[in-house]
Formats: sequence, structure tokens, C-alpha cells
Amino acid sequence: MPDVVVRAEGLVKKFKDFSAVDGLDLTIERGMIYGFLGPNGSGKTTAMRMLTGLLTPTEGTVEVLGLSVPKDAETLKYKIGYMTQTFSLYGDLTVRENLRFMATIYGLSGKKRKQRIGEVMERYELTDLQDRFAGKMSGGQRQRLALAAAVLHEPPLLFLDEPTSAVDPESRRHFWEQLFDLVEDGTSIVVTTHFMDEAERCHRIAIMEAGQKRADGSPKELMAAMGANVVEIEGPNLHEIRRRLLGATGIVAAAQLGARLRVLVKDDIADPEGFLKSMPETAGASLIERVRPNLEDVFVTSTGAGRQ
Repeated sequence: MPDVVVRAEGLVKKFKDFSAVDGLDLTIERGMIYGFLGPNGSGKTTAMRMLTGLLTPTEGTVEVLGLSVPKDAETLKYKIGYMTQTFSLYGDLTVRENLRFMATIYGLSGKKRKQRIGEVMERYELTDLQDRFAGKMSGGQRQRLALAAAVLHEPPLLFLDEPTSAVDPESRRHFWEQLFDLVEDGTSIVVTTHFMDEAERCHRIAIMEAGQKRADGSPKELMAAMGANVVEIEGPNLHEIRRRLLGATGIVAAAQLGARLRVLVKDDIADPEGFLKSMPETAGASLIERVRPNLEDVFVTSTGAGRQ
């Protein structure tokens, strides 16, 4: 398998006059979890469908696992796993029946089919649920079944489209532990998400907005290069302080988080704490301190009004 599992250049997808994806370049290396981060409508799912051969690009080139897409899409589908955002298995079939059906689709038969079904049921805690109808399962159980079906044929590359959007936080954490287990075993993963904490778990992410990639890198790299320092403010009347700060020189963004106001100050200001303390807009604040940036800060500075 090549060291680069996905390469896309100038990828465009238009629906009439609307560009869902507009000039996307990607290089995804083997052995990583690569995330697309962005709100609904940012082009994440459309991009993923082009990478898997389900959609034909309007412009651009795609190569996945050394295969040209969509030309070699039929060959590619046996080499990748794909977990859709909406549960797409059969609710009127049991867990085992769904897995048998998917094994047949992927060309597994006989002893190998029985072996792999047993392995994924054990790995994803489905053995005790094997006779349960999929339609009667909880969101977390259906998620585990969908992942088991996606990896049944041991694909080297796995695509996951917002896989945790309908499950509880505990199931989300457990699901990500399972993803890292897959990476440890040699699987490369491409995942779309709108959860900041999930994106921070990825080895590398692309921040998407309006069909375009606004930033690309590891979470640490993106935080270091976002062009702003983060300062939090405590005190009374935070809503009024925020209103006064927005639009002020040197301020990128300000948002209230609970009992604190989180302010992004342009990084060409050497002392962001002292800068804010000297401003009349922050009069009455009881605490002004610099804090660690996070991916939400990166997203704010990379998209919308925060983008320079």
C-alpha cells in the first residue's frame, strides 16, 4: 500500500450553479485519522462521497489507495469501509443476519465469513446481541454494528461520515477508543465531524467552510499558527464587555463561556493580557488571564469574520 492513501487535486463538485466543494486539495497519509471539521453544508460529506467513488467530481482528480476515482470505483469499494451518517443496515434483520449479508456483499464466504463475523461481534460487543433486530437496538449499539459491518472485510482505509452524531457522550468516547485500536492495527481513517473535541483527537484535520478548505494540519500546528492569543476575562457584566470589545482594534473575536469571556487577541500584540487590562472596555473585570487555545479558537480564526 502507498504511504499516501488519498490524494486529491482541484476537487470541485457543482450541483447546477452551486459549488458544494470548491477547489479541494488533499494529501492523506497512511496510518492516520484525518478529520474534516465543519458545520452542516460545509462540503464534508460531498467531499467524502467523491473520495469513495459515490459521486463523480465536476472537476479535479482523485486517487485512493493507488486507484483512480471514479474510474476504478468498483475495484475500490472492496478495499475500503464506509460508515454513513444515517444508520443504513436493515432494521428487520438481526445483528448476525446483517453481518452475513454484508460479508456476502464483500465476497467473504465459508470459513472466512464465519471467522470474521465472530471476530467483529466479539470486538464490538455484539455477541450477546446477535439475535436482536437492528431496528430494536439503541443508538450506541447500532453504531457498533455499523462499524463492525464496515470493517468486516478488513479494509486498509475506512471512511466515517459523522459516525457519532446520534449517540451519547460515553458511546462517543468508547467509539474513538475503537478507532485508535483500528489505527494501531494498520487501518487509515477519514472521518467527518462537527464536534471540536473529536476533531482534536485526529492526527490531522481540514477545516471546511462553504465548500473550501480553510486550514489543514495537526491540531497542535493549527493552534500555533492561528494568528491570535486567547485571554479569558472574569467579572460582572461580561455581556456588556463583550459588546464593547467586538470590533475594537486588535480583537479577533469574543464569546461568553459560562462565567468567563473568551477573547481572541491578534498575535502581533506582544502582551495580550496587559493590552486588555489597559482597555476601557474591560473596566470592572476581576480577572484577565491568558489560556491555552483550542480547536474552536482555530475554527473561529479560520472561518467567517475571523478569517483574515
